[in-house]
Amino acid sequence: MYLTHSFMSDEKKQSSQPPLILVVEDHDDSLLLLSYALELLGCRFICQSDSSTTLLVAKEYQPDLILLDILLPSLNGLDVARYLKREPLTCNIPVVAVTALAGREHQERILRAGFNDYISKPYMLEDLEAIICRLLDDKIEPYLEFEVCREN
Repeated sequence: MYLTHSFMSDEKKQSSQPPLILVVEDHDDSLLLLSYALELLGCRFICQSDSSTTLLVAKEYQPDLILLDILLPSLNGLDVARYLKREPLTCNIPVVAVTALAGREHQERILRAGFNDYISKPYMLEDLEAIICRLLDDKIEPYLEFEVCREN
């Protein structure tokens, strides 16, 4: 996070709060990778491994984006997305499916459930970054460490 913020101008740091992202993922390795990527993007994030309270957390914290696994032990991501999109306080929050389900039929079902986008595991960090930046529009400056190193 410090590397990311060091590339932003002082004016930008003072005038905007980094975006808040809610991550719902039950596998520790996937959660670690997502948190690493979000930290490098300069985002704040909340991590959950249990989807049963996702709607409550989203209503309370009003994240800018939700990264949601589909195959979760308690309440699956499809149901969570449907609940989020029906709730007035959360219906406008973009939700991205981050899942191992990779088939075309899965992707269509996921998008029909109300997800704004979809990325299948394993994924490239650049692809995840592109989705996050597109959905957060002007709330984020993309500066992943490996991109900065490639420029030198």
